[in-house]
Amino acid sequence: MTDQNRPKDWKHFDDFAAGIATNRLPTTAALVGQTFKITLDDGRKVDLAFTAADTVAWSEGGKAGADWYEALEVAPGVFFINMTFSAAPAEDEAFIVSTATRRVMSVRERVREAGEAPGEPRVAQVWMAGVLGDPNVAPTGEKPAPTRDLVGLTAHYEYSPNHLYEHIYLSSQRYAWQNLVGVQRGHGDVDLATTWKFAEGQYVFGFREFIIPVASLFFYNWADMRSTGKFLGVASTGAIQNMPAGAFIEKKGTTTYAAGKEPV
Repeated sequence: MTDQNRPKDWKHFDDFAAGIATNRLPTTAALVGQTFKITLDDGRKVDLAFTAADTVAWSEGGKAGADWYEALEVAPGVFFINMTFSAAPAEDEAFIVSTATRRVMSVRERVREAGEAPGEPRVAQVWMAGVLGDPNVAPTGEKPAPTRDLVGLTAHYEYSPNHLYEHIYLSSQRYAWQNLVGVQRGHGDVDLATTWKFAEGQYVFGFREFIIPVASLFFYNWADMRSTGKFLGVASTGAIQNMPAGAFIEKKGTTTYAAGKEPV
């Protein structure tokens, strides 16, 4: 959707993102000095060496670099690792890693060129499961995979005193949102969404908006009712930005469906 087709008073990515990390978990330096060897189900092999609290040396195939990252411990022994790439500013990648079970998830995001994929959200996501360490040694716990567990749930997400959003998880492919408190108050939409179960009571949720060029990725931990994640999108200046976000979660209700009449 072009700016000419945007609804009146519709906000830009950077308008609503300001302050949306107020209730986010703090970053951690716990990974400094460690090296992660990750093998993903699509055959990608990624090595990460955490040389500082915000710098990771990475290599994949014949490519290598040293770039910015942040790590957050979103559950005991589970890290949300958010990376950007100086050589590919339109891309980022998040790894969710359990050092206990050795289960891994990757979500690689890319801001597509305007007009590259007509009718689709501007930001694309590729989701993949994987393993930490020797791939010939089986990890423990359940394998991260798409789930329908959130279908029918309505929940509120308080990112700050000035950011309260309602999510309604409509199906395995879409969710609805509306802003209850904040600069987007009165705005809402239905966007494409993906939900994977990472472990019991732990989910990874991402959405891709149609109206503005932005996508998000969040780790939900039902044990402490926290949402931790980030946005990737195009700001009002035209610059691509990776911005942090996090919220307290309050479940409000669940819609149930008769057998054979469930959403997709």
